[in-house]
Amino acid sequence: MTAELIFQDVAFSGAEIDERAARLAGGLARLGVRDGDVVAVMLRNDPAFIEIIQACRIAGSYYCPINWHFRAEETAHILRDSAARVLFVHEDLLPEIEDGLPAGLTVIVVPRFPARSVDGPVPDAVDYRQWLEAQSPYVGPPRTPRGHMVYTSGTTGRPKGVLRKPVPGEDRARALARMHPVIELAWGIRPGVRAMVPAPLYHSAPSSFTAMAMQDAEALVLTPRFDAEETLALIERHRVDTLYLVPIMFIRLLRLPEAVRQSYDLASVRFVASTGAPCPPAVKQAMLDWWGPVVHETYASSETGMITVQDPESARRKPGSVGRALGDAEIRIVDEDGRECAPREPGMIYCRQPAFSDFTYANQPEAREAAGLGHLATVGDIGYLDEEGYLYVCDRASDMVISGGVNIYPAEIEHVLSELPGVADSAVFGVPDEEYGESLVAAVQPEAGRVVDADTVRRHVAGRLAGYKTPRAVHFLEALPREDSGKVAKHRLRQRLYGEKRGFAAEGGVG
Repeated sequence: MTAELIFQDVAFSGAEIDERAARLAGGLARLGVRDGDVVAVMLRNDPAFIEIIQACRIAGSYYCPINWHFRAEETAHILRDSAARVLFVHEDLLPEIEDGLPAGLTVIVVPRFPARSVDGPVPDAVDYRQWLEAQSPYVGPPRTPRGHMVYTSGTTGRPKGVLRKPVPGEDRARALARMHPVIELAWGIRPGVRAMVPAPLYHSAPSSFTAMAMQDAEALVLTPRFDAEETLALIERHRVDTLYLVPIMFIRLLRLPEAVRQSYDLASVRFVASTGAPCPPAVKQAMLDWWGPVVHETYASSETGMITVQDPESARRKPGSVGRALGDAEIRIVDEDGRECAPREPGMIYCRQPAFSDFTYANQPEAREAAGLGHLATVGDIGYLDEEGYLYVCDRASDMVISGGVNIYPAEIEHVLSELPGVADSAVFGVPDEEYGESLVAAVQPEAGRVVDADTVRRHVAGRLAGYKTPRAVHFLEALPREDSGKVAKHRLRQRLYGEKRGFAAEGGVG
């Protein structure tokens, strides 16, 4: 039974969503979308996004979420590479990308909710509301349900489309039986939950969480964007028990005034799922102190699926870890020579979650082969296992800074900066240095109305970490270039401050 959807306090019954999805799937089939084709979605969080996700299950097509911040060049690469047959795009986003639209692509323009039709003419495009009203339900042979096709930087280079191989119909029941326990342990989704997603659906994990919740939940609360106090109000109003949140959301929740934090009833919350970026240990501890033993952190990626989970008890015992292998997941830490690392020795993380089918990169089988180590795969993360098998993620290999021959992981420094009063956000990265090869730079976003100086930042880091991890330069910015997913776009930040660009990369990677 499809979940009820609640968006901006408007409720859509599961039956209503199913009926619209069936007609949408019929319309896609009539547009020539075949089993295994790709449908691109460039929308903000919106009920239409949910309808498209559900329709693609019926139509047997992959849905490919596109970051709605992207410009024409970035969008064109994804549309061409994925060979998308149809693009659903919000009306106001179309002018920014229309110069890069491939020939032959059917463009369906979606009005912003709660509008029922687009404003004015849409040359060479179709009005979503009018088009959908004219469609009849899909009546063809059953098609194999597929999931999303997410574009991620993977290990290197231009964004790559991650395609999970479909499960044949005769094996589907057995595959679901293996997958559901992993989903429940990592994300808390089980039949009857009342779930909430305040994160953008173009990002891998919120998209997957939403698709799974729509199959099992009683209700799903979807928000247009994240607002800390509104999140608390919606939890209370809709008795939400299962949420998807990322670390930057924790930080913004914790910075609400104490009176605001205590004015909402959060007793319904049973499970908070978090992934996408490592959570600073102090932030997680503060959330556990406030919300109780409900926060579960998962190490996952679009490629490998959910690999570990750290439950609240182990979060207290093993601060900084992302937990132990989930279900039958395998994890190996390997050095540059292919040797398996000893406990607490950092190396490349290779892993596999057999509860999910294997993946490939669209049009790039060589990239899939390069990411593999036998049946395992890596997305370029550096980390280590402790003696009990708990995984610690140091950083992305692409973000690692080598200064004076020493490997430095910026995430560790960013965690320390998150504890400095007056710092709302930070990003640490390396820039070329004639003497050391690279030197550390910190970009700091102060809290509104607070003043923090460079000496204070450096003293704080030097008091907590080895001296070589202290940034040599500190820049203060009113706002860091950050996606709604909570990740800083470091390539944009580096280019803005130093005119450098380390390749073409999408926001994402670790889902």
